[in-house]
Amino acid sequence: MPASRLLPGRAYPLGATWDGRGTNFAIFSENATRVELCLFDSPAADREAHRIPLPEQTDLVWHGYLPDIGPGQLYGFRVHGPYAPAAGHRFNPHKVLLDPYAKLIGRDLRWCDEMFGYRVGDPREDLSFDERDNAAFAPLAEVFEPTYSWQRDARPQLPWNRAVIYEVHVKGFTALHPRVPKARRGTYSGLVSKAALDHLKRLGVTAVELMPVHHFVHDRHLVERGLKNYWGYNTLAFFAPHRGYCTSGSAAEGVREFRQMVRKLHAAGIQVILDVVYNHTAEGNQMGPTLSLRGIDNAAYYRLQDDRRYYRDYTGCGNTLNMQHPRTLQLIMDSLRYWVLEMHVDGFRFDLASALARELHDVDRLGAFFDIIHQDPVLSQAILVAEPWDLGEGGYQVGNFPVGWAEWNGKYRDAVRRFWKGEGVVSELATRICGSSDLYEYSGRRPHASVNFVTAHDGFTLNDLVSYHERHNEANGEGNRDGESHNLSWNCGVEGPATDAKIIDLRERQKRNFMATLFSSLGVAMIRHGDELCHTQRGNNNAYCQDNELSWLSWKIDGRQQQFLEFVRRLVAFRREQPVLHRRKFLQGRPVRGAEIKDVTWFDERGREMTDEKWNSPQTRCIALRLAGDMIGEVDEDGSLLYGDTVLFILNGGDAEAVFTLPEVRTGRAWRMEFDTARPAETGTEHAGGGKYAALPRSTVILRTPIDLPVTT
Repeated sequence: MPASRLLPGRAYPLGATWDGRGTNFAIFSENATRVELCLFDSPAADREAHRIPLPEQTDLVWHGYLPDIGPGQLYGFRVHGPYAPAAGHRFNPHKVLLDPYAKLIGRDLRWCDEMFGYRVGDPREDLSFDERDNAAFAPLAEVFEPTYSWQRDARPQLPWNRAVIYEVHVKGFTALHPRVPKARRGTYSGLVSKAALDHLKRLGVTAVELMPVHHFVHDRHLVERGLKNYWGYNTLAFFAPHRGYCTSGSAAEGVREFRQMVRKLHAAGIQVILDVVYNHTAEGNQMGPTLSLRGIDNAAYYRLQDDRRYYRDYTGCGNTLNMQHPRTLQLIMDSLRYWVLEMHVDGFRFDLASALARELHDVDRLGAFFDIIHQDPVLSQAILVAEPWDLGEGGYQVGNFPVGWAEWNGKYRDAVRRFWKGEGVVSELATRICGSSDLYEYSGRRPHASVNFVTAHDGFTLNDLVSYHERHNEANGEGNRDGESHNLSWNCGVEGPATDAKIIDLRERQKRNFMATLFSSLGVAMIRHGDELCHTQRGNNNAYCQDNELSWLSWKIDGRQQQFLEFVRRLVAFRREQPVLHRRKFLQGRPVRGAEIKDVTWFDERGREMTDEKWNSPQTRCIALRLAGDMIGEVDEDGSLLYGDTVLFILNGGDAEAVFTLPEVRTGRAWRMEFDTARPAETGTEHAGGGKYAALPRSTVILRTPIDLPVTT
């Protein structure tokens, strides 16, 4: 019997650690009175084969070592202590709990009333105590064999200021792809199939931002309605890849598959960013299940209210992790380092990152979470992107994260949407296009701190942004009350699908305008997956529970969709080739190094520089921006000054044609038209400096002219 061979073991590292001869088990619990290790013989087992009290407690960590126990062993914990919700304690030894450090999920959760620490339906609600055993239904961890041959995996070293991010859902990206082998569709393996990789490379993206891949739970209320938590913002295990995205039923094979995915993306020159959810867990509020942290040490791991029966909820998901507790911080930091060091990911996008910054109640950008990351030699070098808001008071923190962090720039999204809808003032748009210096420059950050986007998973797709004025979320089963109601969208005259050719043409032009603006802006550009394919969710702007063809990308595209895809590819390629669009410093709006021309100049229709009156007038819907290719003022990796084309952007957000006077160019040069969103088939025409260009209503025009490079000897 394993208990007869139990040795004291070590308090570090936490979790189950196999050393080639046996396995050390260690779990933190500050308030527990007893911890038992439960070993299961198979996923089908309805009870543990062995229940072994851990003999040692060191620094509030319970631990023990079992010789001959190795990879493949299924296990969980039972944790004894007070069940006193009013005091913040919810121990219940009748519940098998998942190891917070589980690297593999050997058995997934099965919903039933036994998964709750209280008696479901009891009039005393969560104050009651459930004595039924959940061993047959609880998720189980599996002892992990960590070795893997990375075959000289090399992380892409592309500078962040040149990044183009593709936000992608692992399943939805290939679930319907006809050229991905059927067994690999919707999996980690499918994401790096030849067809999928070819698409990413031809599109020109430099990084994929994977929507949550930490193992997550499908909420019981969704499962009972025949739905799933498709997006995955409901984490159960911070170290384990989600089992549902594996081609094999084996958890160990799933880890290898994830690593192979990372290796193949790196070989294609594509960085891997994980969308991570450390702000809350799948256990919800006081009426939620007891799956892991709640039963291990509720008072340590969660933010509780003054009445400690209840949780502080800054996330809208029922609970918030307690960033004031050192062991909670350790859990998150250990998880982050694991994904960088053992899984080779390149960085992270932190969901509702403001919740991680809350020291007491207010958001504190100098909180312990940031301090620990900044001093960490591994994590400080990773890509760090914040979703800079949560649902608590003062949670909207765009521009307030510290040096070393980039942010999803919600103000950029809103300014661009307002302009092309025909609202707002152009001065706001100009600031956002030029990198949002008002948000980032004062703190010492650069334009690439701004992750610019028009659409993301949360909200309308690009196609729906120009096709719907109202949300249409009836399929979610919540009476169309869920999802954002303030979308700054415009349906171009008809709600939903249209047959009128003029409306269809206007919608296509608007989509091109959004993409042209995005890829003409300083900062990092991010595309929502499927926007390049004109994907529609039929007006659903909160498809978090739609694990079906509403969310999955359709790869059967018609001629119009193919044309838009080619347009986006050309835009990404153009951005890549133009140094002025990925500059590392903010524009000055003045001559550089004593030159006569400014690094950036804004013009009105007559070719004159914009006045304050025009900037602030709501009637101004037409502007032009010139970025001087010889005034970049930056050097490359070899220390040589950077030069590129001078680029001119004309944006006409009005309903009437605007005839622009083009700025003068050097003798013998001309402006070459690269893009006109109102004339997408036309390109390459040349136009003289000082001449006229008619920008059609609601259109973007991009022109360039080469510069005279300095003579070197």
